[in-house]
Amino acid sequence: MPSRIIDKMMARFGYVRPSASTDGTTTITIDQLIDLLNTGKTRGKSGALSEITYYSCMKILSEAIGKLPYKLLRRNVDGGVDEARDHYLYRILRYQPNPYMTATHFWSTVELCRNHFGNAYVMIRGAGRDMSLWILDPGRMRIWWDDAKMLADAPMLWYVYNDEKGKQHILRYDEVLHFKTSMSLDAGVTGLPVCDILSLTVQSNITAQRTLDRLYENGFVAKAIVQYTGALNKELEKGFVKLLEDYAQGKVEESPNFIPIPLGTSITPLNIKLTDAQFIEIRRYSALQIAGAFGIKPVQINDYEKASYAASEQQNLAFYVDTLLYPLKQYEEETSNKLLANTDIDVGFFPKFNVQAILRADYKTQLESLTNAVQKTVLTPNEARGELDRPAKPGGDELMVNGGYVPVGMAGKLYEKGGNGNG
Repeated sequence: MPSRIIDKMMARFGYVRPSASTDGTTTITIDQLIDLLNTGKTRGKSGALSEITYYSCMKILSEAIGKLPYKLLRRNVDGGVDEARDHYLYRILRYQPNPYMTATHFWSTVELCRNHFGNAYVMIRGAGRDMSLWILDPGRMRIWWDDAKMLADAPMLWYVYNDEKGKQHILRYDEVLHFKTSMSLDAGVTGLPVCDILSLTVQSNITAQRTLDRLYENGFVAKAIVQYTGALNKELEKGFVKLLEDYAQGKVEESPNFIPIPLGTSITPLNIKLTDAQFIEIRRYSALQIAGAFGIKPVQINDYEKASYAASEQQNLAFYVDTLLYPLKQYEEETSNKLLANTDIDVGFFPKFNVQAILRADYKTQLESLTNAVQKTVLTPNEARGELDRPAKPGGDELMVNGGYVPVGMAGKLYEKGGNGNG
């Protein structure tokens, strides 16, 4: 990208390139650098992952997306749907988006970035069978709206990415897959990170966890009042109190269970009960708030107090409909619009996640469902066997139907004169 174009764009959006000094170097303040590289928004987010509920929700969502097979399908002229295994995009979506990542790790990482940073960016490199997908660091990305038509004949979104070496890359909107959260404050251009929305709740939970850690370190010994007779100078007083703390915390090997105190000294503990402070209830309520923001059910973070699902299949169905359906639809639409040519879309190609991976029932229910599907001509026997990872059998590619079934318009014909074939 020519330097003059970058200068125009920076000036258009309020950025001024710093002037060079006499020795040829360029000076820039840290605030300008952070603002230009757009890394300021990501500072402090790594601490949110240390909160167990936040981490659990991120793990559940990322692994849920990663475990779903992402396939390229094609709708036939007769209305059926087949896997488009011969299309170059099938292998990219299903198995290996780039030479160094499997599809499982790739899509789970994209989902992690989408929730944690609010936006996930994937660069599209190459075309056709040479195409590969690369995840970009959200903290190094800036989005520009070229309403002045400096880079194209029409207003367009441009993605400006600064790599680790400081090199700037200008990418068109159709060269980047952009996945975002459902919350946006800029007309849907970027998504809002979940941890920003829950910053106060997450930080409170982190503080609560640190409080518990300190109690563990102190052997659950709270503050206490030491009453003694006489006067001590400040140094002796500190040494006396330090000795008592060592005994109380079991640091003195010779006496890990007893605290010796001099004659005329008494210790009155200031008991702090977690139940009196409603510590457990507050933490549980905060955990449910965090889970609710992610769309995670309480039972998924091991809160079974109000579990209302009779089977895991119903739990997975509710998780799919209430939580996963939105991001899955976004993934499918974005990849379809930017990875498939219009001619491919016109002839019926479309990407789709196989949600049966999480909606799969127990073995008995699965057998009954497949048997019913074969009997009702929904599946062929070999298609049903394929669902169970069984080999195909000769003659199993034909739809099977009960010979006693007749169209509704022929109901009762058998009982008319001559209907039984005997005249």
